Amino acid sequence: MLLHLVAEFDLQRDVVPWLAARGWAAALDASENSSALYVVNVERNGKIIYTWKGNQRNTHIGLYDLQTKQNEHLYMFERDLRIISCSVNNERTLLAVSFRQYTEEERVSRLLQSVSKYLTLLIEIHPINNVRVLKAVDSCVRVQFLYPVEGRNTSTESRLLLVSEDKYIEQFDIHVAEEEHKVVIQNSGQLPRARVADDLIWAQWDMVEQRLFYIVPKESKSTLKCVQFYPDENFNSILESHLDISVNDTQLKLVNFGYDYCQDQDVASKSLNLQVFTSKAGGLCVCCSLASDIPDEIMYSIYFLHKGYNKTFTVSLERTESHQLKEVAFMNLDYYVAAYLPGQFLHLLNIQHPDLLCYSLFLTGEDARIDVLQNCSIRSPLVSTVLDCHIGSMYAVSISDSALLRFLQNSKRDSERLAALHCALLHFRHTEGLEMQIIWWISENLSTCHSFDPIQEFIIASLYCRMCPETHDLDKLLPYTSLLDWIGIIPGVTCATDIISLPVLEFQNSKGFWEKLNSNLESVKYAEPHLHYHNNVLRREWRNLSEEREERTTTAYLRNIFENAKKVLSHLDTWDSEERLVPLFQEEDYQQQLLMGLMVAQLKDHLMRHLQYVGKKKIDQIVLDYVANLLNLVHRIMKEVWRRYQLHSCIFCFDERGSTGEFAVFHIMSRILEAANGMCMPLPPGFHTLHLGLGVRCLPLHTLLHYIDNGVLHLTETCVRKLLKDLDDTEKNEKLKFSIVMRLPEALGQKARQFWNHPINANFIARKYVKLLLEKLGNRQCSRPIPERPSVPVEFLPLNYLTNMLAEIETQGVHPYEKQDHVNVRFVEETALKHTMTLLGLKYS
Repeated sequence: MLLHLVAEFDLQRDVVPWLAARGWAAALDASENSSALYVVNVERNGKIIYTWKGNQRNTHIGLYDLQTKQNEHLYMFERDLRIISCSVNNERTLLAVSFRQYTEEERVSRLLQSVSKYLTLLIEIHPINNVRVLKAVDSCVRVQFLYPVEGRNTSTESRLLLVSEDKYIEQFDIHVAEEEHKVVIQNSGQLPRARVADDLIWAQWDMVEQRLFYIVPKESKSTLKCVQFYPDENFNSILESHLDISVNDTQLKLVNFGYDYCQDQDVASKSLNLQVFTSKAGGLCVCCSLASDIPDEIMYSIYFLHKGYNKTFTVSLERTESHQLKEVAFMNLDYYVAAYLPGQFLHLLNIQHPDLLCYSLFLTGEDARIDVLQNCSIRSPLVSTVLDCHIGSMYAVSISDSALLRFLQNSKRDSERLAALHCALLHFRHTEGLEMQIIWWISENLSTCHSFDPIQEFIIASLYCRMCPETHDLDKLLPYTSLLDWIGIIPGVTCATDIISLPVLEFQNSKGFWEKLNSNLESVKYAEPHLHYHNNVLRREWRNLSEEREERTTTAYLRNIFENAKKVLSHLDTWDSEERLVPLFQEEDYQQQLLMGLMVAQLKDHLMRHLQYVGKKKIDQIVLDYVANLLNLVHRIMKEVWRRYQLHSCIFCFDERGSTGEFAVFHIMSRILEAANGMCMPLPPGFHTLHLGLGVRCLPLHTLLHYIDNGVLHLTETCVRKLLKDLDDTEKNEKLKFSIVMRLPEALGQKARQFWNHPINANFIARKYVKLLLEKLGNRQCSRPIPERPSVPVEFLPLNYLTNMLAEIETQGVHPYEKQDHVNVRFVEETALKHTMTLLGLKYS
């Protein structure tokens, strides 16, 4: 089971013992009164209002405080009533109650036609005193007190929302005063009221943020509106969005305006199943269950209003027992919206990144099972909270990290792996244990992931998670995935995406959610994908500067680039002694430092274009942290695989062959290099040296040379120098050394050959010298007589001819090896003779 539920409140556990201790629970034992105890409302401060029938069929109202775990008796009616709605103000001095006085049959039988069916009361309960009638009508009414911001001092004014089945909402202003230790209502006449909304067909209350969402039908479409209530007692309409939802219901559907289970079930069977969810990051979603013409299919739509599109999902059900099918239930998990059909599926839809289906989890079978939620009479009154209205239990909902890791390890499809990996990296806070298990999974599944690179996803998603909390709007500028698109499928699920119009916001100086939502909408208007940082320009610039290295090493531009790299590397000096387990050397690596510096410069330019209000100093720090964290993540991967395969730092003993563990680490490092090349990402200092060292130990010579020639292995001065010094000159080692030396770039080759005093090395130097001289000669003809030269020990006409030609070129001032005076024509001549005599098996003297 992926979702983990913890019961925060349960009527049988938290209320029934309290009732029994006071002698009020006897009436609950009778089977016909099994529904006599039920939850009526959940207030903003976490207090739960419930009602039950007493021994004398009296109707009681009680309150349970989630923080103190205490129950409190609020009021008692000396009649058998069906409580429809109930709310208590923040100070617990006023109680608003709406109930049904009689059924239609009772009213007719008792000749009470003139008596209204429903009654709404406002009661003074501190202490119990006056009762005022707010409504006496034949239409159902719901009540809800507004709550001030948390921490505000006790107020002398309360505001009450009244929602009528006649499709309007109004607000009552209630002034109270304390008289002789009693809190009484000051208004002697009618209470001041203001109309909030008219002609609505659906409404939902957001108790935490004190927001009212409601829908007004307009022809074939509907308009979603939102009213925000403020602590200063004002309210205003702040959002309007057109939805392509046809609402043909004649009965008003209410969400989170109390929880009368029987009434809700009756309305739910006739009306649209629709809910609005918001997220802390400024996400706004409308979830709607749709009717399907095919019995074995379930359809539901999610309107991602903050992204400007709607996704409609059609799910083919595995089992078709129609009597077991229930309506899809929606839950708000902040980062995800959950669509749940008991016994069938659990669909966790990513709110923040809904564009690619592979970042949403679709679960069936055991993974989708939620034991305690076997029916769909659930509501989501708070984020990551569900209330089962039928049994009266409220649960805190979270994604189980252990279950998620098991799901990741057992998954066979790339879509499941991507969704689970994304959830583990971005939804959970990073811990060392979680990162370790993810890295271990990556190391085992590098060859089984076909549509994505798990190393790239790990690095980019981890960077996104670490960096985005630093600054507002940074999440829109940094990449969160390595994928540009995903064309895979989820078995049994089809998805249709439609572009919708963006919501219209009307607010001034609003902070929090509305500011974030507005920022999200602005990013959609300015083509959101183009806001994310890309490496296209970085790759092109890096390639150009690498090719022009010798011509531009002294420019101010390059000096600034390498200064950036030095700043990044200074962050890496904080690695502790344990992390030195991996033998990464702090060595000069021109290419990697160039790439580090370029990434700093270009990422800085990208952020400065969009985050000017942050300031240059802050952006400089963000960029340095980003690149340093990138290098640190690569090091983290290497440290974990190093530890897992129990390698040690004495990895550069070239006289031994590599172990199975070393070969596994070499393969992982090759995949890290491939991932880095794909993202144009710098690697930590010493990475190529370590990679080459493992390659020498693990690979046969022909494979090693093939990897070098194809750019998988990079020749570094540190590794080549150690190899030339440490290996003796056996025939096998000579072949290895010569093959390596032959492949060295000119500048590195001149340095490395100083550490290998061997005829083969001298032979190579001589060949190189001759080649360079002949290239200088070109098509020129000798214009002066051949000078006299000392006689040579052996007359060998082809060699004499070559040396005479080279001497002529030298006399014209051409000397490729000016820094090595001993490399001249005489050196070439002696080397050639020594090599020839050796091949002939003769002794040179």
